Amino acid sequence: MELNEARWRKSSRSSGNGGACVEVADNLPEAVGVRDSKDPTGPALVFPAAAWRAFVAHLPARA
Repeated sequence: MELNEARWRKSSRSSGNGGACVEVADNLPEAVGVRDSKDPTGPALVFPAAAWRAFVAHLPARA
């Protein structure tokens, strides 16, 4: 899948100190991209949108 149209945003749970940061592109039709913000030209994972929604639904509530 081409990610040329992806609009990446940093996770709200990523630390601000340049550490482990995840970016998500959820503007893609029927898919969600995930990548390491420290390596934006590196590989990205692509999940079906339904699978991503199921994953997010099972995350613990933010304290």
